[in-house]
Amino acid sequence: MLRTVITAAVGLGLAAGCAPDSEAPVKVSVLSRSSNGQYVPTPVELTTITDVVGLKGTVGDLQGGARIVIDVNDPALGNATEDTIADVLVKKSGHDVKASYITQKDEKTGEDVLWPADFHSWNMVTSYYNLERANEYFRTVGNVKTADFEPVPTLYYFPEFILAQTSKDPARDNAIFYPVLQSFMVLPFDQIQRAPLPLNAAVMAHEYGHLVFNRLAYATQSLPVALSTWAQESPSPGANILKAIDEGLADYHAYGATCRSTSGCDPRFLATSFDGGPFSAVTDERDLSRGDRCMTALLYTNMYNQDLGSWSGAGNEYKVGTLLATALYQAGRSSGQEAVLQRAVVASYYDTNGATPGIFQLTQLFLGDQSQFSLAVPASAIISHISDLELRKAVCNEFMDHLQIPRELLIGPNLCPASAAGGSTCPNIFQ
Repeated sequence: MLRTVITAAVGLGLAAGCAPDSEAPVKVSVLSRSSNGQYVPTPVELTTITDVVGLKGTVGDLQGGARIVIDVNDPALGNATEDTIADVLVKKSGHDVKASYITQKDEKTGEDVLWPADFHSWNMVTSYYNLERANEYFRTVGNVKTADFEPVPTLYYFPEFILAQTSKDPARDNAIFYPVLQSFMVLPFDQIQRAPLPLNAAVMAHEYGHLVFNRLAYATQSLPVALSTWAQESPSPGANILKAIDEGLADYHAYGATCRSTSGCDPRFLATSFDGGPFSAVTDERDLSRGDRCMTALLYTNMYNQDLGSWSGAGNEYKVGTLLATALYQAGRSSGQEAVLQRAVVASYYDTNGATPGIFQLTQLFLGDQSQFSLAVPASAIISHISDLELRKAVCNEFMDHLQIPRELLIGPNLCPASAAGGSTCPNIFQ
């Protein structure tokens, strides 16, 4: 569908212009979801761009032609450190991208707007714009400081990305934040044609959410100490929970970012990319508006008794993550304080205050014994950063209900009020 839109747009009678001016703000046309839910060419302003042709700016630096290989049997990995691992994984660093534009007058304002002149230019400039939107969400709603977004991440555009233990062929159909490289990857698409992932602003906000979690809850560690340490043990409950929390909060913030778009809040934000294709079931599996999701006894047991490979191999981090995101969604919607809750969630990632420690501080506290890092621990970090008592109570009730966190683990100073008793949606798995 979008290839047709792009082809039609390029076929318009546009006038060629001089070399584009890269001084922000720059007016460009991107593929954006309109108020009726369709992706259409839309004039916008890039406010962080420093090179509109090379698509570089303060939120990202696009690079094309890279080759990245993840192979656990690569002998060079044996001596790699956090400072040198990128040199091992990136077999070919690639080159600056080059977007092409044609100038057209905006029908409403009469101002010049840069229209991408080919498919890849549309895809690249929209990818950059979606990073910019995600950055704006976390700066304004999440109150993340500018310094926490530094250094500027690379976005590898259509790299040859090979997961050697999975396939010798390059991966397709994905958008990724890869913390080991502190970079994003937008992979070539094959089966996802309806709205490829980099064009879906919520998907890019999800990936940007992983970057923010890494910068704060992992203190910008390319190889997060807690996750790496705990993953070496079996079982690995702390590592399993960290992975689930990271995924769930990325989904929750992806939803939050949609609320700032012209199409409005969308708890089914994956639908525009996945519906009608081979991954259509994922939309329902990750739909935050489904209030009937419940922790099962088996999932709870696996969370505490599986090693990380088995846990992730079964997709369990997404299952628990969706429960977390759904609980937050329900609490925010019912209280009418979604933006307040979204800001509190981000504040819980890193906090040196001993009375309200952040997730990072709690991982360091229990670094030597991950069995102490139960699901109640990161949940408590979130709760302790909610100042409004009614909102805090609503979150507590949802956590006790959907995540089946025992009430006694959440009641206390700066935590849940005594009046919090959980909900009645989910059966008690401990009876």
